[in-house]
Amino acid sequence: MERMVDPTEIELPDPALRPRNLDEYVGQKRITDNLRVYVRAAMQRGEALDHLLLAGPPGLGKTSLAFIVAEELGVQLRTAAGPTLERGGDLAAILTSLQPNEVLFIDEIHRMSRTVEEVLYPAMEDFEIDVVIGSGPGAQSVKLPVPRFTLIGATTRAGMLTSPLRARFGIHCTFDYYEVGELDSILQRSARRMGVVITPDASRELARRSRGTPRIANRLLRRVRDFAQVEGDGTIHDAVVQRALAALEVDPIGLDKLDQRILTTIAYKFGGGPVGLDTLAAAVGESSDTIEDASEPFLIQQGLIMRTPRGRVITSRGRAHLGIPVDQGE
Repeated sequence: MERMVDPTEIELPDPALRPRNLDEYVGQKRITDNLRVYVRAAMQRGEALDHLLLAGPPGLGKTSLAFIVAEELGVQLRTAAGPTLERGGDLAAILTSLQPNEVLFIDEIHRMSRTVEEVLYPAMEDFEIDVVIGSGPGAQSVKLPVPRFTLIGATTRAGMLTSPLRARFGIHCTFDYYEVGELDSILQRSARRMGVVITPDASRELARRSRGTPRIANRLLRRVRDFAQVEGDGTIHDAVVQRALAALEVDPIGLDKLDQRILTTIAYKFGGGPVGLDTLAAAVGESSDTIEDASEPFLIQQGLIMRTPRGRVITSRGRAHLGIPVDQGE
């Protein structure tokens, strides 16, 4: 069956740079090795793949992997974004239009309304939906069958999923940040596809500063390419990377301006913490969601801040990164 992709409101990966199949997918080896088995088994049985939950910070390849799963299964991929599914009827219309064994991908699934979620339960478990016909005393509930399908849900906040929804996913995949070597491979492949020459040293330095995130690595590569084109001969070498990342205010371990502002705010304005998330967000001029989703996971993973019951606290490693004596304030 020819694979088709419906128009979607979610941010899709750059088709020129994203991997096309599991063999091209770099990183998350534990996940991809298992998926190879699950996909092959489902195809041998002629069944839909079990429902799949992809969880992890933004930019780690969840959407790309959803496309690849559909590609490997040889079926159509339908896409939707959790926040845009406002009514149960929105989801019901999508489910009833699916063909057997197709894949439905819902991004930010944790942001679906509870009303929509209730429609999803019987569809995932029993492959049927309850439709109410009429209104008032004469209203009737009718069960409509839906084809067996695979739901792939992506979330940056697995803890916000309700227990009943989480339990209906047969396959759970939690994404980890990428190693420098993995990002280096991704950058070299992206550079080839972009028709750009990048030296090994430059690729390695970009990988080190990409926060363990392929999306950030590719974004930085595009911006560094601009500097190489305008200020050089188009070749990306280490000096160009250093110049471009300094202009972009990306520090040696990959912290961007917001990350650095969060660290300095906790350290200097709040004496190292603890400080509540909402207070911190107001102090740095960003939304609490942006801090919690985009910055905080990496800062915690790097051991620069801690999340405590009383609020966010800078660590001794965070102080050292800012050049503050470790014993100051402790």
